[in-house]
Amino acid sequence: MTNQEKIASYLEKFVHLTENEIIEFTSRFKEIRVKKRQFIVQPDFVPKSRYFVIKGALRAYVVGDEGKDHTIQFAIEDWWISDYDSYIHQQPASMFVVALEDCILMQISFEDEQTLKALNHKFETFFRYKSELSTAFLQRRIITNLTKSAKERYDIFTESFPKLVQRVPQYALASYLGITTQFLSKIRNLKPVPNKS
Repeated sequence: MTNQEKIASYLEKFVHLTENEIIEFTSRFKEIRVKKRQFIVQPDFVPKSRYFVIKGALRAYVVGDEGKDHTIQFAIEDWWISDYDSYIHQQPASMFVVALEDCILMQISFEDEQTLKALNHKFETFFRYKSELSTAFLQRRIITNLTKSAKERYDIFTESFPKLVQRVPQYALASYLGITTQFLSKIRNLKPVPNKS
């Protein structure tokens, strides 16, 4: 299966397209290969594209005034990534997006995305649906961070993304969960308490 076909297969999960519509949509994407530790978004530069992950893993993060970094998002196969606030408003980025592994990405430019949305309501429906899912996920994450303990946040993450846990560095996962790497190690080493009832 080509990378264009992989995007088409992903797209079909959300909207039904004709063959010509699939060709129109996928032709707007360009394949890029990114090496581990390479940045695709950096602060102060306007992100011109968003990225669909064919292969690999990436991390988006910000660095606070105190010099500590905070992981905002991970992305693996069939996920999207960019600095969305900056991408949508076409203003300088506040985040770094870096490859955690060697990656194959399909890149679409801001201009091509806008063109697709204007061309066909199905394309607009797809992007809107993706935005709605992202907003719902972000809300769940905020609520979890505000109402759950560190151990509960870790358990929720590992249950939701078991494959991702094995692929991201411990420091990055700790940063995503809002805890130190030392505390994450303690959580991972906790043994379940036997049920005495």
